[in-house]
Amino acid sequence: MKAIALVALLASLTGAHAEEAFVTNQLSDDLMIVDLATSKAVATIAIGGKPAGVAVTPDGRFAYVTSPDAKALTVVDATARKIVGRIDVGGGPLGIAVAPDGATVYVADWYAAAVRVIDARAQRVVASIKVGASPSGLAVTPDGRLLLSADRDDDSVSIVDTSARERKGMVKVGTRPFGVTIDGEGKRAYTANVGSNDVSVIDIASAREIGRVHVGLRPYAVALAQGRGFVTDQYDGTVSVFDLATLQPLKRIKVGDYPEGIEATADGRRVVVANWESNTVNLIDAVEMKVVGEIKVGDGPRAFGAFLRRTE
Repeated sequence: MKAIALVALLASLTGAHAEEAFVTNQLSDDLMIVDLATSKAVATIAIGGKPAGVAVTPDGRFAYVTSPDAKALTVVDATARKIVGRIDVGGGPLGIAVAPDGATVYVADWYAAAVRVIDARAQRVVASIKVGASPSGLAVTPDGRLLLSADRDDDSVSIVDTSARERKGMVKVGTRPFGVTIDGEGKRAYTANVGSNDVSVIDIASAREIGRVHVGLRPYAVALAQGRGFVTDQYDGTVSVFDLATLQPLKRIKVGDYPEGIEATADGRRVVVANWESNTVNLIDAVEMKVVGEIKVGDGPRAFGAFLRRTE
């Protein structure tokens, strides 16, 4: 009976579907895979080059990891837990996004003011798209037609036509946008602006900023769940929560030190946060807006991108 109760408790803390977190640990130079149901690491893969960005494919088959110091993108077989490719992308690779069909991978090159387009099957760079200065976070609309790039040093977001492979528009946002997240309908995008301590709300169709939400110090990235936005505030050690409909602040949740990567689970019941200085991952109940778990990971976890993988 105790074993059954424990399983039920773990399920309630992690949501109805089993998921894993693929956490890039920049200072320990590895990728740690954490089972969110058991709160335990199930694998650690040496990556090298100070891994930062990560993106798990929609089908969960692969995880892509950027290493800025190695100027490379590592391809990991998510099930076999092993490296199956390494692609030289040059410059300073950071943010990553994968097309909904998994056929194309986009990598932000911080130094080249460009997004590298990678053929996933061939594992090679096939094109380069000019965007604004210091592109960081990337996100693709659910239909795969548009790519958004948060261009930090231009205080803007580039809107890229993925078919034409060219920038079709630009939206001025807050100061130094870093992470960018698109909602499930592909209508709105949210950027965390590290310089102005706020989140810009973008109407994608009209390519304009339609709102601004004040959050904590040095916001890094945004997750969406339960009709709310969850924002990691690096300098405050908090996650700011706001209502997506009214854009009104709701709560500040205390997490570990220097939170960075953040993503909601597939069912929207939990939000997972990587804390750079605490070397931990926090689990937040998205309904109750409170921390319900903490997991030790490697040194300097960033988990910048779509780092959660659904396993069933």
